[in-house]
Amino acid sequence: MPELVVDGRLWGKERGLVRRYPLICHLLDTAAVAGVLWDRVLTDAARARLAGAVGLSEGQLRRLVSVWAGLHDVGKIIPAFQAMSQDAYADLMSDAGYAHAAGVEGQGFSHDRATQWALTSLFEAWGYPVSRTVRRSAHHQVAQLLGGHHGCVHRGLDARHLRNREAYVPELGGPGWEAQRVAHAEAVRRSVGCGPEDVVRGPLPAPVAVVALGLVVVADWLASQEAVITPRLPVEGWIANDAGLAAHWSKAISLAGGWVAEAGLGVAEWPAKPFGEQFSFADANALQASVAEGLRRLVDGPGLLLVTAPTGEGKTEAALHAASVMGRVSGASGLFFALPTMATADAMHGRVAEFAERNVTGDRALTLLHSMAWLSEAYGRPGAEEGAAAGGLVSDARSALVAGRWLRGAKRGLLAPLATGTIDQALAGVLPVRYNALRLLGLSNKVLVVDEAHAYGPWMHSLLVRLLEWLGACGAPVVLLSATLSGRSASSLVDAYRRGCGFSEPSEVTPVYPGWLYVSGRSGEVSAPCAVGSARAREIAVRTVSVSSDAPTGSAAGRGAAVVEELRPLVQRGGCALVCCTTVAEAQETYRLLRGEFPQLAAAEDGLMLLHSRFPAARRLEITEACERAFGKPGVEGRRRPPVSVLVATQVVEQSLDLDFDVVVSDLAPLAQLLQRAGRCMRHDRAGLTPVEGGRASWLGVAPRLTVLEPVDEQGEVRAPKRWAAVYPEALLTRTSHLLRERGDKPIAVPGEVQQLVDAVYAEEFGDRLENAVDRERLERQDAERVGAVLAEETLAQMTLVKPPMGMVDLAELSRDGELVDEALLTTRLGADSERAVCAFVQPGGAVTLDPEGVSPVPGWEQGGRISVAQARAVMRQTVPVPGRWLWGRGAAQAVPVSWGRLAALRELCVLPMRRSVDGEWACSVGDRSISFTSEGLETSAA
Repeated sequence: MPELVVDGRLWGKERGLVRRYPLICHLLDTAAVAGVLWDRVLTDAARARLAGAVGLSEGQLRRLVSVWAGLHDVGKIIPAFQAMSQDAYADLMSDAGYAHAAGVEGQGFSHDRATQWALTSLFEAWGYPVSRTVRRSAHHQVAQLLGGHHGCVHRGLDARHLRNREAYVPELGGPGWEAQRVAHAEAVRRSVGCGPEDVVRGPLPAPVAVVALGLVVVADWLASQEAVITPRLPVEGWIANDAGLAAHWSKAISLAGGWVAEAGLGVAEWPAKPFGEQFSFADANALQASVAEGLRRLVDGPGLLLVTAPTGEGKTEAALHAASVMGRVSGASGLFFALPTMATADAMHGRVAEFAERNVTGDRALTLLHSMAWLSEAYGRPGAEEGAAAGGLVSDARSALVAGRWLRGAKRGLLAPLATGTIDQALAGVLPVRYNALRLLGLSNKVLVVDEAHAYGPWMHSLLVRLLEWLGACGAPVVLLSATLSGRSASSLVDAYRRGCGFSEPSEVTPVYPGWLYVSGRSGEVSAPCAVGSARAREIAVRTVSVSSDAPTGSAAGRGAAVVEELRPLVQRGGCALVCCTTVAEAQETYRLLRGEFPQLAAAEDGLMLLHSRFPAARRLEITEACERAFGKPGVEGRRRPPVSVLVATQVVEQSLDLDFDVVVSDLAPLAQLLQRAGRCMRHDRAGLTPVEGGRASWLGVAPRLTVLEPVDEQGEVRAPKRWAAVYPEALLTRTSHLLRERGDKPIAVPGEVQQLVDAVYAEEFGDRLENAVDRERLERQDAERVGAVLAEETLAQMTLVKPPMGMVDLAELSRDGELVDEALLTTRLGADSERAVCAFVQPGGAVTLDPEGVSPVPGWEQGGRISVAQARAVMRQTVPVPGRWLWGRGAAQAVPVSWGRLAALRELCVLPMRRSVDGEWACSVGDRSISFTSEGLETSAA
């Protein structure tokens, strides 16, 4: 076997093809695609920033990225991989040059690990710098990067192993195998046009490394599509000589642009437009005008904008305008609008699409990113192919603002120029999950907008801090929106971004409310906070009502009786009220109590409503839409405000919905949450409207009113009921209660006092304002418990998170040395509803249906084979999120049908086979727990 002549018998792709595809052909295809991705997915600013970071010209770095992509699969030139095709392997074994140690062909040595081993030596031979410590050497780092092209970067190699490679990794094969790896690599380098001078000067900075790895992965995926390979299969007897390779490379170069364009990849552009031309409404409010006027004078490249304002102040429009300004100046390639929940993401998707239609040019493919996005009517469409549910490709009609089928595949959505979705889609980039580098690539040159930045506990906040460090290092602009953000939290977020930009000294951030501030990524300077007025300034009357923390809901001393008395005048005289409960169980109990107390209200259309998270998805959507019709902004077609109505809900109303009530009754919660709920009281201007037109009853007046139900013990001290478990830290409840008691009857000025009060609740010296020593001691104990719980979450985050980018050389830190975690760790959010269940109603005749009425049979219940995406959607629309503890003890009875196991979206569901008891209740048992299905949603009790 002649040295350095490529052997075309070595194959790279086979599955689904009529004959094997030579490895060298796949390598050249991938190299060609990587070059096009460099040109079309990165902006001019991004290319310049990356090249400057490594001290090379843009042309040099482009050639290197192409070569690296073309080398990603050289690890397939090992006995174990080639033996996966028996006849091809037999042909190779007839050649004495392919000798290898006995048995290594069956060892299962992965080709990505082989790539890392092989390229470490190759890059040293090519002149890549070698440091005294292998794991901090450029030659090892780039090889490690390419060994991570399947989403997990492997542990670094030891120098002693590299010096005696044949003994430690005989799986690489003998000298003949090594010669072919070198021959393939040299062929790729010659084709791309890389010369001896095209080498890195040292280890890649981590932001450059993740972008390079991401580009390699995407190039590999695009070049591996069956539709790409099939037309390019060489004829039988093709020889990989210079002429054959040159012809294949030339054709790959001519076609690669089309493959990238077909995938929907590209760069969005931000034409310069004043705020007034970007939106359909005429005038900007004070906040929007201030951001539009002030931001343009401050933006000099990447940076972070922090906007703090009450709900309803137009933060979304301010953020979209800011994104266009920051994106244009910094050279960003697109936008990701991240929100806390799937419901808010679905609602925002249409708004971002409308904005993009008016204000974005270039490539504008828009994706919706969350675990249930394929069910969304705003994104999916009936009749899509099975790939949607399976995480594969989806066939759908294409348009300028609709992401094509390739971008809808698993892990790919953040690569689209434009995206909306849940925040966990971005935060996964800083967890050691498979393909986290792909997420970081997708975010590295986009404007990231984070809505409700205050809405996350210590765990999620820690992830957001780490993500901001990475985005600062990548030069990605960021917009943070918050309604109630403490100064301490604001400082931690701002300083995280500044650290990523290279400014380690802490800043002193004092947010104003409402207002904004800007952080320059170039200088690290934090602008003076810009306070703005509010046309919606008002005073909220807050009244606390003590209720027994132990008394049953319906007892005279219980919270239910207090709710009834608070609502009685409204039920008699007219108006709309929100009752916000701490737990789903309490919401269900309160709803039943009110139904019994006010039967006429319950009988009226939209008179008494219940909203929480444990309804089937389709039913929750119906209720949400009914709430928007009843309590939404006036003047919108199809909305009709009932003359008297009460919505009983949980915290889902804090962030997901634009609802407007006349009165709000809430369980005690931390002050920030109470202010969020109070923001739903008299939210919209209804002056001049009659009650029939959606106006307010005259007796209500014009001042918003919030009644806080304060749970107390026998001594009158605030004590959270046991049924609340750990929903809120008791210390924050105690602090909030003391603060409200101090104020007495004094109303809260919104927005004037909001920042002051939020900061006061979290103040370290809060205990000094308590006169009673017993109260101070009690608060100290509660604070210690809260600090301990926060520390536990923060410690878990630090143990789990990817390390900061500053100084990272060993890329195994991206994957925690291969110790990957499940992405579910993100979505569980430490105690939130982490499982999804679906009820299967066993009817008297034996039929099993998705509904208690027996109308909709469960798809695939007693059959194998596949079910369609339409059927999968029907199942998923009946799923309910539940706490994991509900399903402890699940067994075969809760397993999904065999036909569901083929679809990733259905595979992890828990089936609840419901049977009807003699009293008409649908129920089932899971372990020692009874779970029932009622008109109020899923409920549970211990057996």
